Amino acid sequence: MPSDPRLVALATPGHLSFSTNLPFAQDLEQAGGRVVRQATGHLVFYRSDGRRFLATDPEGNPLHECEWGTDAAGDGVLLRARLRLDWGQWVGLKPSGMVNETSLNLAGKPGWQRLTADDLRAMAAQALRVPMEEVRFFYRDEDFLIEPTGRATIRQRKDALYVLQDGDFERARFMSCMGVMNWPSIDFLPVVELFKSLLPGTGSAVFELIRGLYDDQNDGGSTSRPLRYRGIPTYPSEAAFRLFSSFFTPQAAGGSDSFTLFMNPERSSRVVWLPAATMPIRYFDQRTGACLTFQGGLLHRATVASDSSGLSYVSPKGRRFVPCDRRAEISEGHVVLKDRNHETTLAVTLPQGSLEQSGVPVAMSPVDWRSVFVQGVPPILPADAYGAVLLYPEDDSEIGECAAQPFVADYLQDLGEQDREIGAVLSQARRVLIDNGDAVIANCITFDRPRDYTVLVRYPAFAQKQAQQLWSICAELQRWDWLSHIRFISDEGPYDREAPHSYDVVYHWASYDRGDLPAGLAERLKGISRVLREGGHAFVIGPAQLGQHGASHGLHILWEELVEQLPTFRMHRTILPKARLREGVTLFHMRKG
Repeated sequence: MPSDPRLVALATPGHLSFSTNLPFAQDLEQAGGRVVRQATGHLVFYRSDGRRFLATDPEGNPLHECEWGTDAAGDGVLLRARLRLDWGQWVGLKPSGMVNETSLNLAGKPGWQRLTADDLRAMAAQALRVPMEEVRFFYRDEDFLIEPTGRATIRQRKDALYVLQDGDFERARFMSCMGVMNWPSIDFLPVVELFKSLLPGTGSAVFELIRGLYDDQNDGGSTSRPLRYRGIPTYPSEAAFRLFSSFFTPQAAGGSDSFTLFMNPERSSRVVWLPAATMPIRYFDQRTGACLTFQGGLLHRATVASDSSGLSYVSPKGRRFVPCDRRAEISEGHVVLKDRNHETTLAVTLPQGSLEQSGVPVAMSPVDWRSVFVQGVPPILPADAYGAVLLYPEDDSEIGECAAQPFVADYLQDLGEQDREIGAVLSQARRVLIDNGDAVIANCITFDRPRDYTVLVRYPAFAQKQAQQLWSICAELQRWDWLSHIRFISDEGPYDREAPHSYDVVYHWASYDRGDLPAGLAERLKGISRVLREGGHAFVIGPAQLGQHGASHGLHILWEELVEQLPTFRMHRTILPKARLREGVTLFHMRKG
């Protein structure tokens, strides 16, 4: 391997994937390229037109790669980009990669022949309850088509994010989407949809690209272009504000508090964002498989690709508690990683200007997140641990078993808050069983008082993420005793080990791979009835024919609802209109006795 970082960046297989960029690896100057070394030592490679095609750390390890082209008018456009996450996984970005179409029959509307694109914008603004200005910002004239028959088609374009299974777009899985950006001239901060599907570190990697392109476009200017948070609609959150604030500085007019203003969906766009003086800077170390993120000379985060917990270590500075008791410090010129009482020193070279930051006083929690696993945390591959997020097809492919679980769990959670009867069932329960709901365990737990939860685990990587989330919730509430009442166990022979009549409430998701034969369904309900106390309630999710077998085991259906009819799934379809669940999957509310 060549020692020159420029050669490492260009010549290492996998660093350049897009065919239009490959000539730069042969001869950078001859291909019309150049490289700029930033003050931090990071390298940015540019085409002859001044657009970056590759950014790396000082050793030549890639951060992102861009593919540029031209549109019909001959203007430069971003065709695709690849972003490398802290743990080595690549994700892809495709501008306008997702296009949804809505059809309207306007033939019965008087004067429809005279309707213009702005008229359709006004109708869209009224339907979406957003200002006309926002609709005009995101919808071009060519996004509206009115046919001579009176049928109108409205196209909604979004930038799509993908998991690149082999580091390129050959095997790409849809992950998320966001407001369509003007990449050649960054002019707003986008709303990200399906944010819970983002792989860890995706948000930071996307904003690393946004800030890089923004700086390129404002280089040499007397003032930087102010940005605003825009979307239809906006979804302001504390996490979004923290992410934006890492790369840009918020400003609010009239001395208002920028965070308070931002958190109001109707006023979020009034916050002005300007480039922060310092931003997160990443350094990869190939020998240890670690990625270190610094900001202002301080170590902000350390991620080790081989870590089966799927968690980063973070700086304790300014925190009331360190997430999952995993902290990263610099002590005596070394990076020290602490996972509760376990300490590891990383043999890495620190960047110039890094500051000592050991001994920050943050107490360790009294309960380890791993303690919920009665038999210990099952073996989990690091890639599975980091990759334990729910992905949804952008086409009409069937949504997977785990990915379908939140539609029910979120609905029941909302119902528990809005419906007095369901709320009473959940709040009065003392012992609860959660079976095969590995992706939504935390959603099935009511955090009002300690109660006993037994969780039967089938998918350990998802269950591990849920255990970490439960720890974070208890840390925020400072109720560690609640965590000690939750136990995760293997689902092998799930009901045989449980004492009869043990539970007040049971959540049961019928697994897709165990078949829908009548004998199997009857056996499943028999097991639920055995562990459910007299008068206890069960929320059972499975095929429509499952309800036929309940009565013979003393389980009476109070109500049932097709999952595809739940408001949570209908909301999902506003983002992915082609979304499709397994046919007939139904939510049953049953009571024993």
